[in-house]
Amino acid sequence: MSPDPSLNPPADLPTTLGALRAGGHVQRSVKAELRANLLARMQDGTTRFPGIVGFDDTVLPELERALLAGHDLVLLGERGQGKTRLIRSLVGLLDEWTPVIEGSELGEHPYEPVLPASIRRAAELGDDLPVAWRHRSLRYAEKLATPDTSVGDLIGDVDPVRVAQGRTLGDPDTIHYGLVPRTHRGIFAINELPDLPERIQVSLLNVLEERDVQVRGYQIRLPLDLLLVASANPEDYTNRGRIITPLKDRFGAEVRTHYPLELDDEIALVAQEAELVADVPDHVLEVVARFTRAVRESPSVDARSGVSARFAVAAAETVAGAALRRAALRGEPAVARVGDTESVVGTLRGKVEFESGEEGREVEVLAHLLRTAVAETFRARLGGVDVSGFVAAVQEGSGVETGELVTAEEVLQQVGTVAGLAKVLDRLGAGEAPSPGEAAAGIELVLEGLHLTRRLAKDVTDDGRTVYGG
Repeated sequence: MSPDPSLNPPADLPTTLGALRAGGHVQRSVKAELRANLLARMQDGTTRFPGIVGFDDTVLPELERALLAGHDLVLLGERGQGKTRLIRSLVGLLDEWTPVIEGSELGEHPYEPVLPASIRRAAELGDDLPVAWRHRSLRYAEKLATPDTSVGDLIGDVDPVRVAQGRTLGDPDTIHYGLVPRTHRGIFAINELPDLPERIQVSLLNVLEERDVQVRGYQIRLPLDLLLVASANPEDYTNRGRIITPLKDRFGAEVRTHYPLELDDEIALVAQEAELVADVPDHVLEVVARFTRAVRESPSVDARSGVSARFAVAAAETVAGAALRRAALRGEPAVARVGDTESVVGTLRGKVEFESGEEGREVEVLAHLLRTAVAETFRARLGGVDVSGFVAAVQEGSGVETGELVTAEEVLQQVGTVAGLAKVLDRLGAGEAPSPGEAAAGIELVLEGLHLTRRLAKDVTDDGRTVYGG
């Protein structure tokens, strides 16, 4: 996470230790800095964690209490619950700019050098010690725990190049510091902590309790100032490893995350995260959100593995892709319809862990849950609306053909003037002057809803077209 290249420190910031002291700068620990900035945002009503959806009344209060208490913490939850995004949002609570010793390997505060070389330099230069300013985005580092992670990666090791240059092995300047010391005065995150081998987890014990590191037996103590945050899946799900008891005991707080509890939050999350290449009406996004929740709650799906929010995001993007394909082949604006959601069943089944007894029925299970989601959206959006005109229009003609390659204009021509269409489009939020694509999307929701409530027959042809009959 690097700052915008065009973002430079303000020109009036002090450039020497003497100027920094004369300006009245007060040094704060990282946790004190986070606490002060969090309290300031709470008091002035500023958004504390931008982009985080569905956690306002559950996860965020617990997280805020942990930060205010100055605790290192673990975010515990199933895959795709936004743990990493939440951790990265903590960077916004740091000061925008902070002073460091210019050229320092660990970004030490000018008032408190910790490396032997920095201590010697500060003693020699005194108030002329040069000061640089580091943006908060450079004060964050994260590591995905993998089986090949070493103590050297996290803490540090002897640098053979420096030894080859003539330094002795006892010289602290021969140490190449790992990610944790290099995040001194910042936030360090470890994703999927249980995946870190237990012998490597031991190296973090001193960081969390004594706040220092030891490298290869060197007689050097680095008093680190940082916030350590980890993420993990629940122990009953991940069989790859565990957090060792002494390390777990050193974290001050364990915060449980969850999937969106409310449908509106699920929809908002999809709308925020999905990169849609076509216009996807709100009711189609609702179908995707309801489908995701239905899959998550299905007894056919392994509840311990969870159904990631990435499933819903990928589903929305797939629907948009289906609409764009139709637009490209038939030369019309790309607007998604309910029928486009059928494309997600085959493409996304690999993102779901099914119970062992459902082998071979995966597509059938997902197709049933998708139909349920469409029916629920139809009832929620159009409940109480008189749609008998659509039934009459279909029965009076030879049916209405829709499908992957049927244009919006073709759908509208087949339906003609239907009593109740204006009310339907109003309920779906299409506005006073809906486009042909929006009108066709509304019509298709009605036709599919009538089929699912057993008021219209439906037939799928060999070439993928859908015919709604009487």
